[in-house]
Amino acid sequence: MIFDGIKAAKSRNADVLICDTAGRLQNKVNLMNELSKVKRVIEKEVPGAPHEVLLVLDATTGQNALTQAKTFSEATDVSGIVLTKLDGTAKGGIVLAIRNELQIPVKFVGLGEQMDDLREFDAHAFVYGLFADMLQEEE
Repeated sequence: MIFDGIKAAKSRNADVLICDTAGRLQNKVNLMNELSKVKRVIEKEVPGAPHEVLLVLDATTGQNALTQAKTFSEATDVSGIVLTKLDGTAKGGIVLAIRNELQIPVKFVGLGEQMDDLREFDAHAFVYGLFADMLQEEE
């Protein structure tokens, strides 16, 4: 499937090809092997690619997100994280551990379900959001 997508993108002189491999579970060995194969096909067909590998993590998953990030990084060399579901009570503090342990930066955050709700990550706003309740108590 990825081969056909690359072929179509090349024939149309596309500048960007987005490959969504949604639905992968890090505890399924065959799916992780398949993901590694997808990466190899991309590298073979487009030298220097993939240019960006984003791992989408749900802010509500907590410690499981670190496990996901480790496993997916081994299979695909993750270059950034998209942290979703920050529109509710989830604060996504696990990304601090992921950044510290795996050196993977957060690139985007999802603040809702609409197209405009995906935003570039603002570290200052994120840190403030994590500790806003504590700061307000001290004031």
